[in-house]
Amino acid sequence: MIVEYIRYRIDQADAEEFEAAYARAAVPLAAAPQCVDYELSRCVDEPECYILRICWTSADDHSKGFRSGEHFPAFFAEIEPYVRRIEEMRHYERTPVRGAGSSVPTMYDWAGGADALQRLTEVFYTTVLKDDLLRPLFEHMAPDHPKWVAIWLGEVFRGPERYSRERGGYHHMVRQHLGKAITEAQRRRWVSLLMDAADEVGLPADPEFRAAFASYIEWGTRIALSNSQPGATPPLEAPMPHWGWGVAPPYTPAT
Repeated sequence: MIVEYIRYRIDQADAEEFEAAYARAAVPLAAAPQCVDYELSRCVDEPECYILRICWTSADDHSKGFRSGEHFPAFFAEIEPYVRRIEEMRHYERTPVRGAGSSVPTMYDWAGGADALQRLTEVFYTTVLKDDLLRPLFEHMAPDHPKWVAIWLGEVFRGPERYSRERGGYHHMVRQHLGKAITEAQRRRWVSLLMDAADEVGLPADPEFRAAFASYIEWGTRIALSNSQPGATPPLEAPMPHWGWGVAPPYTPAT
């Protein structure tokens, strides 16, 4: 993926129409398969300065695929009056140096940390052992199994990296599912009972947390289902998954 930055200098008298033109240009831009995402920002210190950021699938996809594609004419027709006001246009490669700040809590912290996840898995696996559909999969599990699942979830949700340090990370978890032949009915029951347990132990019920939580559970159980099938040969050395808020961070009412 390549990030393009374009710096404009726009007279303040033209700023409103400039932004409106880019709002119209964004329609064909967003429809182009070469475009990952985009954002137009205005400088607070120098309001006549704008930065347009566009992530492209590759530099060639931008310079060749997009510019020769069906969406470019409509895009360019909107921005053409402002091309002469471009001060800089560059493509950049992303580096590994990136991350999130602390203004938005991790899902781990929002959930209530290790204690909340431990309560969740204890209640959940107690219920599992009473369930006719799931009991055959878990009746021989180790007594500390709920604890390790809680630690796994904690690391996935950006808490302490204990599962990686103490249990071996992703490759240990994926090996637990090999050859289990989990059925879709069992997967769905697993998800349903876990959501019930989340209610019972009082995990946050706000829509943003529950949507992100359910998103991981759906993803994780579908991976487990696939990896458990006879003859499956999943990669054993993949990195630990990490889950965040997606498109909807937690909503905190203004005070």
